[in-house]
Amino acid sequence: MFTVSQTSRAWFIDRARQAREERLVQKERERAAIGIQAHVRSFLCRSRLQREIRREIDEFFKVDGSGSSKRSALCVFKIARKLLFLFRIKEDNERFEKLCCCILSSMDAENDPKVWYVSLALSKDLTLLWIKQIKDILRYCCELLGQLKPEILQDSKLITLYLTMLVTFTDTSTWKILRVKGESLRPAMNHICANIMGHLNQHGFYSVLQILLTRGLARPRPCLSKGTLTAAFSLALRPVIAAQFSDNLIRPFLIHIMSVPALVTHLSTVTPERLTVLESHDMLRKFITFLRDKDRCRDVCESLEGCHTLCLMGNLLHLGSLSPRVLEEETDGFVSLLTQMLCYCQKYVSQKKSNLTHWHPVLGWFSQSVDYGLNESMPLITKQLQFLWGVPLIRIFFNDILSKKLLESQEPAHAQPASPQNVLPVKNLLKRAFQKSASVRNILKPVGGKCVDSVEVQKVCNICVLYQTSLTTLTQIRLQILTGLTYLDDLLPKLWAFICELGPHGGLKLFLECLNNDTEESKQLLAMLMLFCDCSRHLITILDDIEVYEEQISFKLEELVTISSFLNSFMFKMIWDGIVENAKGETLELFQSVHGWLMVLYERDCRRRFAPEDHWLRKDLKPSVLFQELDKDRKRAQLILQYIPHVIPHKNRVLLFRNMVTKEKEKLGLVETSSASPHVTHITIRRSRMLEDGYEQLRQLSQHAMKGVIRVKFVNDFGVDEAGIDQDGVFKEFLEEIIKRVFDPALNLFKTTSGDERLYPSPTSYIHENYLQLFEFVGKMLGKAVYEGIVVDVPFASFFLSQLLGHHHSIFYSSVDELPSLDSEFYKNLTSIKRYDGDIADLGLTLSYDEDVMGQLVCHELIPGGKTIPVTNENKSNHRVHESRPGRPWAWNHC
Repeated sequence: MFTVSQTSRAWFIDRARQAREERLVQKERERAAIGIQAHVRSFLCRSRLQREIRREIDEFFKVDGSGSSKRSALCVFKIARKLLFLFRIKEDNERFEKLCCCILSSMDAENDPKVWYVSLALSKDLTLLWIKQIKDILRYCCELLGQLKPEILQDSKLITLYLTMLVTFTDTSTWKILRVKGESLRPAMNHICANIMGHLNQHGFYSVLQILLTRGLARPRPCLSKGTLTAAFSLALRPVIAAQFSDNLIRPFLIHIMSVPALVTHLSTVTPERLTVLESHDMLRKFITFLRDKDRCRDVCESLEGCHTLCLMGNLLHLGSLSPRVLEEETDGFVSLLTQMLCYCQKYVSQKKSNLTHWHPVLGWFSQSVDYGLNESMPLITKQLQFLWGVPLIRIFFNDILSKKLLESQEPAHAQPASPQNVLPVKNLLKRAFQKSASVRNILKPVGGKCVDSVEVQKVCNICVLYQTSLTTLTQIRLQILTGLTYLDDLLPKLWAFICELGPHGGLKLFLECLNNDTEESKQLLAMLMLFCDCSRHLITILDDIEVYEEQISFKLEELVTISSFLNSFMFKMIWDGIVENAKGETLELFQSVHGWLMVLYERDCRRRFAPEDHWLRKDLKPSVLFQELDKDRKRAQLILQYIPHVIPHKNRVLLFRNMVTKEKEKLGLVETSSASPHVTHITIRRSRMLEDGYEQLRQLSQHAMKGVIRVKFVNDFGVDEAGIDQDGVFKEFLEEIIKRVFDPALNLFKTTSGDERLYPSPTSYIHENYLQLFEFVGKMLGKAVYEGIVVDVPFASFFLSQLLGHHHSIFYSSVDELPSLDSEFYKNLTSIKRYDGDIADLGLTLSYDEDVMGQLVCHELIPGGKTIPVTNENKSNHRVHESRPGRPWAWNHC
């Protein structure tokens, strides 16, 4: 009985619990249903209200569009409130457009204060509401501007409308109400405009203008009209002026506006009046003052990243070229900010491609993300950067150096006036560089006497650091920079004179001390030396022998002797003192610059001597000491042989080479000893087929066998072995005969130059089926002769030797300089064209050359596509650039 009672109670409790839960669920369902119904009714009500409001707005604009009567400002204000209450960009963009047109139309009304929309700002009850409303309207204008594309016609019209709204309500100059109510209201109205601009700035006003300007200008042909560009730039400038050029406003102006690609170029072309406004407010000076601070400049660069930092730099350079007076007064600050920007970009410049780099047309491989949308405007940006190495800026920056005279004669040096042509010196280098100088000056030698911590020296050092940084950062236009820096004939000689005056004794000792000092002052002095070496090497490379030896452009021959002596000693000290062994970074770059300039001078002296006998030798380097260093496997001795072997007398180099060969033979077991004999290769040669038999039997020998002993047995025409035992004499005879036959022009493997009959590979050697294997065989035979110390008479042409030595891989290699070794008469005629004073078109020249191919004259066009281009005075100056670049020789040819 007890058990049944307990069971009934549990069942009853469970039923009660279930009923309670069901009631709770039912209540939740009812509550949810009520909530859903409320939301639905609310949505339907709002939708109905929105439809009614939109219908009312449409009716308002429909009646207003009929032009029957002008609506009062209060009506426009009320309809604007309703539109802003439910505004959605996708649904209401047309209504918003009509609202803007209505507002602007009200502002154009004549002598009707009730119609002017801005009149509501004078109402005590509506002032705050009106200010909030106009802020919202202008904010929506900015949002819509950021979505429009100026290249589309319809979007272009909307851009004009929204910009007009922004222009109208951020400045009181067009408000007619002030003419009626009096000028006493202007300060209050200006305060309202400033309030509106502050609100826009907080909501990305400058970012919107940047997007608009970039979309319209970052292309080969801008798609912004004069009015649009004027309005956008005026809007960008208004907050800065209103804030009295506060740093808080200059920063976003620089980041968002001045970083627009080639902005100043487009302003100068489309609306130059805006540049006048910049100049009237002395904006360049304010930019320099702001950016010369390292922290602020770094902040701007980090906000922009590398690509847009270049855009900012280009615009600043263009502004600087238009304001030379400001640059003269603010040279130090301008140089400082440019150097900081280049240094920022340089941190991300890479020497090679990797998974983390991107290609940039000016910087090369760049480890930051690249905005490829700027590629179309990159030619304009490059033109702006060219102002940095244009003549006007070089004259301003190096004024302290260029103002010094090097002339002994009483005639003053005539300064070349700055002109637009001077900005792009590449095109005019030919005409300018080859004017013979009749002046006579003192030969520049290191004398010392100038204190390195003086203001003048520091200023020149900072400028040299700027240009050296540009050379290592703007890698893809390096040649343009060098060409611009070498445009003025007197810059490099005067820079050398300045270097000669540094320190107590001048030159060498000072710079050697700088190598061991890791101070900022030492780095600047070394940067000056690097810049001088890079520019001088570029100049000497593009000058021909007449300009170097006869006209002596820029440098006198005696100065080249002094410079080469300085460089030779500097290089030797760098290597011998162990500075180069672990060199990296700036020290390695310095070594490469000095070594490159030194070797250009040495090779020029080898082609045509300008230095005295034994000029290149180091008399303090004893051959015995060098041999001991090499025996001890010292790296500095190896570097001497690798980089400056000319400091060792030739006979000692030959002796050193023979010792190396002897040691290698002993190491390889190729020398006969009392305990072992070397392996001997025996070959049989028919005298009537000496070349063929030698080729067949020797071409497949291994490297080890070629270095070993080779015994030759000759067979006469009757097949009988000739008497005699080869003790190197027979092999020497065989080698000499083989070399004599393969270099015979009749075989057509090699040809001889006209005049001195120097050898070079025949262009028609391909008629031999195995001509490449024959060249390889010839190389082995020459190598064997050198290895065994057998002297052979093989006079190679110097241009062919340059190819063998790999000089053509150098960026400063000039095939035109090697042309005299191929055809001196042709070289003379070619270079004479540069000095031709008449109309070169009268000569009937084309960019082509003729070649005699197996008795048939073949004309080769030097322009891809096979089109013959006449040479005229207009395009003659453009060809000078190509002479300093690697590539096959080219020439002008008679039609």
